[in-house]
Amino acid sequence: MNPPRLDFRNTNALWGSVVAETLVRCGVKQAVISPGSRSTPLTVAFAAHPQLEAIPVLDERSAAFFALGLAKRSRRPVVLLCTSGTAGANYYPAVIEAQESGVPLLVITADRPPEMRACASGQTIDQQKLFGAHVNHYHELAVPEAKLPLLAYLRQTVAQAVERTLQPVAGPVHLNAPFRDPLPPIEDGSARALAAEITDEFFSHLAELTAPVSHLTVWQRPVSTRGLIVAGADSTADPAHYANKVWALASALGWPVLADGISVLRHHVGPGAPVVTTYDTILRNEKLARDLTPRTVLCLGNWPTSKVLRQWLERSGAEIVLVSSRADNRDALHGRTRHLRAGAESLAVEKGGATDPAWLAAWRQADATVGTMLRTAPRAGEGIFEGDVTLALAEALPPSTPVFVASSMPVRDVEYFWPANDARRPCYFNRGANGIDGTLSTALGIAQGGQPAVLLTGDLAFLHDANGLLLTPKLRGALTVVLINNRGGGIFEHLPVAQFEPPFEEYFATPQSVDFQKLCAAHGVEHVAVRGLAQLTTLLTALPAQGIRVLEVTTDRKRDAALRKKLFASAAQAAG
Repeated sequence: MNPPRLDFRNTNALWGSVVAETLVRCGVKQAVISPGSRSTPLTVAFAAHPQLEAIPVLDERSAAFFALGLAKRSRRPVVLLCTSGTAGANYYPAVIEAQESGVPLLVITADRPPEMRACASGQTIDQQKLFGAHVNHYHELAVPEAKLPLLAYLRQTVAQAVERTLQPVAGPVHLNAPFRDPLPPIEDGSARALAAEITDEFFSHLAELTAPVSHLTVWQRPVSTRGLIVAGADSTADPAHYANKVWALASALGWPVLADGISVLRHHVGPGAPVVTTYDTILRNEKLARDLTPRTVLCLGNWPTSKVLRQWLERSGAEIVLVSSRADNRDALHGRTRHLRAGAESLAVEKGGATDPAWLAAWRQADATVGTMLRTAPRAGEGIFEGDVTLALAEALPPSTPVFVASSMPVRDVEYFWPANDARRPCYFNRGANGIDGTLSTALGIAQGGQPAVLLTGDLAFLHDANGLLLTPKLRGALTVVLINNRGGGIFEHLPVAQFEPPFEEYFATPQSVDFQKLCAAHGVEHVAVRGLAQLTTLLTALPAQGIRVLEVTTDRKRDAALRKKLFASAAQAAG
């Protein structure tokens, strides 16, 4: 480790540089900084440290989701820094998503000192526990003083904060950091006396922290041969290892694996793997839904997106074993559930015991029939069907391409139409709170410093985070945005409220008429109006190496909603 980078020009400068050095020694490599005055001591220290990549982002909400994307891809803590006042409040949606999806973020909100609070001092609000219960840990730092015991307290407190972003479960941590003037590093002699006392030894005990390792958990083989493994949205440091472990488990049990479109298991399918992808459509057939009712269900991490599947499982009365290393209640179905506190990749089953080949064969046959129907059934009318955009992505994208899938209709079309494959594309998502907040910014965080990535999003999710385009000059990498423009909220067309007009179109579908070409041009972003699936396929096979590119695919949401229902009905009937 290089000698510590400390700034002794004044007390605040030293305080900020001790924070920066501690973060680096604990393995933090990136900080996303929102501009402001009160955070000056930390901003100056972060920007000056050669081992900390400091990225300035104007819009706080966009900054928070950008940091979320960085942390999702790297699986290590990323720092978020802002000034006092309402700046930190704009971090709230991303903090919630980080907590719900287990992403390590260290949020530092600068603040005025106690004597400047609750007295109408400018840019001051109550920042104590600003994020409530949505963080792993909260602490307000002391007001800086140039005293060795206080600097030791600061070092240990920051190190503990980094640790709490990862252990016992990954998530966000909030530090509130008050500062008195002077905020810039103006030389005043207040900290010079400590230069001889704070050496490398002061930081030598600090080391990079990692998430805890799951230990092998042996699960007693169930008596029933009619079982399912259900895999929802998941995140793992080693997807190939995770997939191999689950396929081995499924083989030992003789059970099918119902894998969500954004599950690792949909994209790491080895030879003979018993994966089922069309369960949502299969279960719309009442006879099949009865015949395929399981007695035992092993849920890995989270339930899939499919409401049809979740409602069917609720009615089944099956015994459920929920496998998750998280300590909180993850069973929204409230079934006959046992929670196995383990990582799915650490799970093993006792050898021996009966299997039922006919049970697995029935699922495989239904899946093959439905999958063929969904891919090949005629599409009514002109224009591009949104489900076929998903198929084009699955078929055309180069292997290992990172893909970020937006919430609402895109994540559902991925579940419905994305086929099982072994292209090993990392799949990212914000499915902790399932919102559309920060979609573009999170995807840009995924793309930052990595290989060319792709975002599949609808028009409203894109517009909701249009300020993410301000990150264009900061992007080190490439993001291709596949923008499905159906001029509104397509998912609402599938809800019962769609039958009520008014107020459906104005208050739920929320139609928009934005010219995306002009919006992209204002930010210097390449825009392509896609005219057909053949053109889209060509554009996806060779991704640009730098910058943002928006591929706009115009669709008809009402036609596509009707077509989905028709496809599901005909495919479900064929399967039975």
